Amino acid sequence: MSIISTVNRCVDSVGNNTQTLSWTLLRVLGSAMFMTHGWPKMFGTQAQPFLGGMGFFGIDVGVNMLWVAGAIELFGGALLLLGLFTRYAALFAAVLMVMAYLTAHPAWFPTLNNGELATLYFLVYFAIFAIGPGKISLDYLIRGRS
Repeated sequence: MSIISTVNRCVDSVGNNTQTLSWTLLRVLGSAMFMTHGWPKMFGTQAQPFLGGMGFFGIDVGVNMLWVAGAIELFGGALLLLGLFTRYAALFAAVLMVMAYLTAHPAWFPTLNNGELATLYFLVYFAIFAIGPGKISLDYLIRGRS
């Protein structure tokens, strides 16, 4: 057996044995960082008011959309961190990141418009929505499935 085959087997083994841990770390750490964007919008020194303020694509809907974004980032992020109602929270977070990208980063390419973070959060939460919370989550503990 060649050295390359041995190395490939070792790498595959480590990768297969760390799937649950790596998925959990992606969900938990990604959500903890997501929450840091919501906290200042909800409770920071310049917290967003519930009413008035930023509209939705130029339409005044009565509710400040930055407050809505902060609520999804903070409380949705907490649900994602715990792995509770994961698919619903991930869907809201992914849609929020599409909205953030379209409103705050109008150029088409993320590195040209500082939209990398919104793009990466969208990809993380879309993947979590598609695949589920994983085995180390409250959803798995309660429902017995990821």
